[in-house]
Amino acid sequence: MYRKQGRENQNQIQFVCLEDLVPKDHILREIDRAIDFNFIYDEVKDMYSDYEGGRPGIDPVSLFKIFFIQHLFGIRSMRQTIKEIEVNTAYRWFIGYGLFDPIPHFSTFGKNYVRRFKDTNIFENIFSHILKEAVKAGFIDASAIFIDGTHIKANANKRKHEKVKVNKPIKQYQSELEAEINEDREIHNKRPFQEKNNPSQKVDKTKSTTDPESGLFVKGEHERCFAYYMTTKKEGYKKYKSAPKVCKDCPYRDKCTMSQNMIKVVTRHIWAEYMEQAEEYRYVPKYKEIYKERKETIERVFAEGKERHGLRYATMRGLAKLKMQATLIFACMNLKKIALWKKKGRDSLLKSYILCLIAYNLQ
Repeated sequence: MYRKQGRENQNQIQFVCLEDLVPKDHILREIDRAIDFNFIYDEVKDMYSDYEGGRPGIDPVSLFKIFFIQHLFGIRSMRQTIKEIEVNTAYRWFIGYGLFDPIPHFSTFGKNYVRRFKDTNIFENIFSHILKEAVKAGFIDASAIFIDGTHIKANANKRKHEKVKVNKPIKQYQSELEAEINEDREIHNKRPFQEKNNPSQKVDKTKSTTDPESGLFVKGEHERCFAYYMTTKKEGYKKYKSAPKVCKDCPYRDKCTMSQNMIKVVTRHIWAEYMEQAEEYRYVPKYKEIYKERKETIERVFAEGKERHGLRYATMRGLAKLKMQATLIFACMNLKKIALWKKKGRDSLLKSYILCLIAYNLQ
């Protein structure tokens, strides 16, 4: 048996408080309790005019909280985020708006970015502040640091591209590599390479006409797409050749080389010793156990960021805007972790307090 629910409650007038409409265990409550967002006022104080005439701008704390909501809950766009805030009481409570306060237009954040936040360190400063809160609370263990990278699919059509000539990028650590190459050649009585007067070279590059700052990404069986990434090419290799007289009568020559001139060629990078040493560390029992944590830490962070917080796709175009998006996404992920860890700590303290009271009453 059931009771039919009428629709008269839709027009019912009630006296309610927004505070009472937000669940007590909502994640936004925990975040608001864990972090004091007033530090944002200090970060943006030089970005706003002191002139008091005209219509005042949106509260910067509310503005950034709107962006936090988008990436905390993986909402696909700012337009959709504003729609969600309009009907979600917890979102309204978090940004400090009442039930009937008009929510800012979805273009507000974009306009503020162009007028105030572009080419500033505001996003990195917000990320750093939240990270410092985690350090202050004792949640950071720097005994082992894991480094990895991931690709973010650009907001660009892979069919819209053109071939262009661009300068070949200067390789990372190029000067150090060239110095070691010349030092090695001098040891073997060979002339060092002369420094080129014009190091820049033209190379062909597939350039997106939608987002020129992205690059064409192809890896294994993955689909071709435009993405943001960095890569380095192999330079500084040395060739070792065996003596034909020695290899001629060697019983293992067929297993070593099938060349007709009976010469075995081995190519080795000048920094191979360092790479081998780094590889050997993986098999030391101490570091082998630490390495297992990599898939549980940084790879898990990337997976959670892509599945739940919108890191898989770029919502905007341009490297600077993507950096802003990624920085604030990781700031949001840290916000959530700090809030949950602090809640766990409070629950543990409360449990210990209750157990102490029980023990005291039993005496």
